Amino acid sequence: MEIMRAGTRASRKGSADYFSGEVRQDPVAEATAPGRVRSVWVSFEPGARTNWHTHPLGQTLVVTQGLGRCQRWGGPVEEIRPGDVVSIPAGEKHWHGAAPEVAVVHLAIHEALEGKHIDWLEPVSEADYAGGAGGKERE
Repeated sequence: MEIMRAGTRASRKGSADYFSGEVRQDPVAEATAPGRVRSVWVSFEPGARTNWHTHPLGQTLVVTQGLGRCQRWGGPVEEIRPGDVVSIPAGEKHWHGAAPEVAVVHLAIHEALEGKHIDWLEPVSEADYAGGAGGKERE
């Protein structure tokens, strides 16, 4: 058993290679082998979001604060609110982040497959973020 005390792990800024806007990540858990679960609190300032991405074994988001948005490739932009749980299937191309005027915080939970937990793709266009075609114009 290991107890990780609050305030003992450093926050990290979300990389501009994978996020648009101001994003902070606070690690929660990263299992050691044979475990493969990873979880992190992710805080998005208004308008901030991930790039499009996939997870080899899927992802679960638990929204705890604010107002957010998420979208699957080819689908509509969806609002997410505190208490919402978003279940993203393995390999589904998607993005998530804050609403334009309101920050959001969620717990992201996913598993690694052969050490890999995410495949980062292109940034989300302003049109997609605003509720546009959801990638359809690029198919």
